[in-house]
Amino acid sequence: MPRLRLDLAYDGNAYHGWAAQPGLPTVEGALREALATVVRRPVPVTVAGRTDAGVHARGQVVHLDLSEEEFEALGRGRDISPVDAMHRRLSGVLGREDGALVLHAVREAPADFDARFSALSRTYSYRMADQQIRWDPLSRRSTAWVRSALDETLMDLEAMSVLGLHNFGSFCKPRDRSTTVRELQEFRIRRGEDGVLSLRITADAFCHHMVRALVGACIEVGEGRREPGWLTARLGRASWDQDVRLAPPHGLVLDSVQYPQDAHLRARARQTRALREAS
Repeated sequence: MPRLRLDLAYDGNAYHGWAAQPGLPTVEGALREALATVVRRPVPVTVAGRTDAGVHARGQVVHLDLSEEEFEALGRGRDISPVDAMHRRLSGVLGREDGALVLHAVREAPADFDARFSALSRTYSYRMADQQIRWDPLSRRSTAWVRSALDETLMDLEAMSVLGLHNFGSFCKPRDRSTTVRELQEFRIRRGEDGVLSLRITADAFCHHMVRALVGACIEVGEGRREPGWLTARLGRASWDQDVRLAPPHGLVLDSVQYPQDAHLRARARQTRALREAS
């Protein structure tokens, strides 16, 4: 069966998160509705990472499977390939979303490609403006506003202190039969020339609310509500509690998902599944 990879971007403010929910606008719901229009049947999709309500994406990745007949029918009667036909037709349907959901690319993927389990890592960014002098109404839908002045040096040190392989259970909302062990590969915080703080965070995978919890903890250290070293101390708890503060969702963007070369897709997916099942 032909497997297709879709690369998407969306404005999270328009949706109640990724996962389809009855009666609510979601990214998955909008995508599956569009696919059903093009393919003429419900089409299940697998996503690289589910995003919370209000969280944006520039580099979300999805895969789906079609029958050989469905794939060939996409380009029938047109002087374009089935892949190009899918891109054109699906983009046309999604265009009714007023630009909130954009299809950047469609490509035929190897049978071993799995948008979720084949991923090597995911990278998110986060923008926040501290103090009212830096609040820009024109970017308020993608930049979190913080009332207190933040010490970006302290925040960056806190971010670096939790790099590596850890049990991030104290920064993840628990889910049944789901591991909270993750490898945090990059976490840095910088202040730009415009005075806005930019965070970049990469891990092999993220558990539920992990990014927003880590950013929220750094904010508390940066504004002086927590002592330096608090993130490291929390790692020792390995459980979610009332001290967790989630950063606002609209400052967060899924920027990219990294995958191995095609020859290593199957091995990577097998390795990832084994780690999840062992946990």
